[in-house]
Amino acid sequence: MKDELIISIIQPDLHWEDAVANRSSLEQSMLSINDSTHLVILPEMFTTGFSMDAKNLAEEHEGETLGWMQNMAGKMNSAITGSIIVKEKGKYFNRLYFVFPDGSYDWYDKKHTFTLAGEHRTYTAGKKKLIIDYHGWKICPLICYDLRFPVWARNTEDYDLLIYVANWPKKRIAAWDALLRARAIENMSYCVGVNRVGLDGNDHEYVGHSAVYNVLGDHISKSQFEKEFIDTVSLSKEHIVTTRKHLQFLNDRDAFNLI
Repeated sequence: MKDELIISIIQPDLHWEDAVANRSSLEQSMLSINDSTHLVILPEMFTTGFSMDAKNLAEEHEGETLGWMQNMAGKMNSAITGSIIVKEKGKYFNRLYFVFPDGSYDWYDKKHTFTLAGEHRTYTAGKKKLIIDYHGWKICPLICYDLRFPVWARNTEDYDLLIYVANWPKKRIAAWDALLRARAIENMSYCVGVNRVGLDGNDHEYVGHSAVYNVLGDHISKSQFEKEFIDTVSLSKEHIVTTRKHLQFLNDRDAFNLI
């Protein structure tokens, strides 16, 4: 079990519905990251922005962007995660890929589709929570609106790191800040939120606030909240183990099952 996990979060201004431009700009950002990074985290729908035009934008399950992620993961010798629009068996998904350095991958389909924007009318909701074992860490990746539903994120698996990739708008950014910190505290895990900045094609404004919180809810990433940035942060397994041993709150979890 390895103590340190080094993560890099990228907070970009995405090109609206332009996968080629987004992959190109993100690739330049990724190649500037220190080669000691174990995991690179990109936002939700990082190739398009939060678009409902799945018919014209969706890629196949093993499409061009997944191939690009596999190539970059191998080149950087680090894992990469983020979500894109995927079509599979006639349905559309807001699908997060977690690509390992060797090119293998897992995926998670967004459970809570954002009804306020009509996401539920375009995308099929996922049903399965994903726990990833990587570099001696147990990681739970989730997507944007999932953040509002603590039962789905509930730490019954004793995971070490909770990740939210998002396109979370400026008008509700106070909720983003509060809920990320709450998820870290209540689950006694690191919690990372990666958002975007800029305007999308629907004139929704995004101001980022990508951040990393430790087990106690302390903000441990840089405070470059509202502009494009890359931040590399070292996470400590010892911090998790020591804090959980001292504050044994997870031992008192309620026992119930999701139906």
